[in-house]
This record gives sequence, structure tokens and C-alpha cells, in this order.
Amino acid sequence: MIQSNIDNISEKQWTELSKCNTANFFQSKVALHFFESVGTEVFTFALEKDKEIVVFLSGIIQKEKGVKAGLTSRAIIYGGPIISENAEEKNVLEVLAYTVSYLKKKAIYVEMRNLNDYGDYKEVFKKAGFEYVPHLNFHLDCEDEAVMRKRMSSSKLRQVKKSLKQGAEIKEAQDQKEIEAYYAILENLYKTKVKTPLPNLDYFIRMWKDKVAKFFLVIYKEEVLGGIVCPVLDNKVIYEWFVCGKDGAYKNIYPSILATWAAMDYAVKNDIPRFDFMGAGKPDQDYGVREFKSKFGGEQVEHGRFLNVTQPLLYKVGKTAVKILKSI
Repeated sequence: MIQSNIDNISEKQWTELSKCNTANFFQSKVALHFFESVGTEVFTFALEKDKEIVVFLSGIIQKEKGVKAGLTSRAIIYGGPIISENAEEKNVLEVLAYTVSYLKKKAIYVEMRNLNDYGDYKEVFKKAGFEYVPHLNFHLDCEDEAVMRKRMSSSKLRQVKKSLKQGAEIKEAQDQKEIEAYYAILENLYKTKVKTPLPNLDYFIRMWKDKVAKFFLVIYKEEVLGGIVCPVLDNKVIYEWFVCGKDGAYKNIYPSILATWAAMDYAVKNDIPRFDFMGAGKPDQDYGVREFKSKFGGEQVEHGRFLNVTQPLLYKVGKTAVKILKSI
């Protein structure tokens, strides 16, 4: 039977889920409680067999406010579902079918943004109406600092050293004013370059206060020049969720590079074996961010995304609107 109340999942079952190869932070109890706490609509489906949760899937429904809501409502399953080794194909198919049935009137499309390898389940997803969409990412091995440095681009490593020598510092956020300063830089980045919706300031303040993620900031002359927001999964993986920097503000200070280095350095010092860059674009499209991320020495992987369009006409209209907004 499929259940939708995470309060019915025991601590032992959560622990077992975290040990699965497809476990990720965004399918954790911490992440779900955070999304609910900031008013995001959350959905959760778990299939139990012999007292074990063999398939777990959760996500959020995102939409813009007002008249745009109908054209922008989408169901995003960050990270992809957790699938136990004891799950049968029929179990996975049952949860996927239930998910689509539940969401078909709530969202224009359902998208799984995979952070792990689901290659063995492609056919199951296809049977459930999901199309595989190629999408790249980088996974960086952080187990050995010397090896990590060696794999990193010499120019990027040099820029890290220059920034630190010049007096730039990396530290964890200590007060709300620092979060506000970081957010101002991030908001400007999204308005001028990224051009996709960004959660409001309260979202980040709540994330910081509740210790949902690490906030590493780049400080120079007592000014916040950038930073990175990094959730951590059970000291197994650290994720680059949001990152920004006021590059070019000062000579020989490289905030964006230093912010990324902050997560890498934290991983090494805290025995976290993997740094997940959380996306590097589509393989058939030029993407400057992918070029930037590739310089840090990670392995390029293609775990892709799974897409199920529940309302084709609205999806087409919405997709066209997004392209227009990004081109402005």
C-alpha cells in the first residue's frame, strides 16, 4: 500500500532509506520539513513491503503568483526517488503511476531532476509515461585533498590562493545581516543572468536559522562578496544548491571561485566523500556554467531527468513564455 504521511515512517526506516544508492538530501525528512515550513506544497509517496520502505518519492509544487500560476505550475522531484535494492519493477511502476495520477490536475508537468544513476530503471519510467531528457552534472571526489587539488584547473587553484593571500576569508554565516547581504548578490544574479524564479529572502533566512544547509560566505574588508548554500546528506554528499559572487569588484579577489572552494574544503576537512554540483546543463547546448564547473576537477556524469507532461497544451505555452522571458 502507498502511504503519503511521512510521520508514519519510522526512524529505522528513514535510516535504511539513507543507505540506498539513490538516497539524496532532497528526499530526506529534513528537506521535506523545511519545504513545508516555508509554505511550499509538498507531496510524498512511500511503498512499504515487509516493513521496509522500498520506494520513496517526494517533491514540491512550484508556481508563480497571480494569473501566471496556471501556466507555471510544475511538480519538481529534486534528486529523484529513493529505490531500495529490494524493490521490484512493479513496486517502482506502482509509485510512479500513483504520482502521475495524483499530480495530473495539479501541475502542467512532473520533472525528476536526478542526482544519482537511474539507468537500470529507464524502461520502468518509460512505462509510466516519463521521457528521459539528457542532463549533465559533475561529481567531485573529496576523499583526498592532494588528489582533489591536482585534478583542479591550475588557473582556478591559483585564483583561490590569490584571493586568500589578498585577504579574502571564508566563513560560515553568523547573523541575519550576512544572509541578507548574500541574498542581495544572489538576487541580482538571478535577475540579470539566470532569469528563473528565486525563492524570497525569508526562505533563505529560515533555511539558515533551522540549519537545513551550510552557508559559506566570502568576506573581504568586512564585506560579503558572495557565498554558497550547501545541504549535506549524512556526511556522504555535500551539494551546491545556490552560489554567487561579486566577481570583478576587487583585484585578485575571485568570490565565485572561492565560494565553490569553500564547499570543497569543508568536504575534505569533514570526511564527506562527494561534492555534487547539482547540474551542468544539456549536453547539446553551450552552457557557460558547465565550463566554469568543469574547472574544479569533478567527473562529468549524465544522470538526466525524467519528464512527464500532464497537460501538453499548457506546457507548450508555458515553455514558450519562459524562453521569451529569458531572452529579455
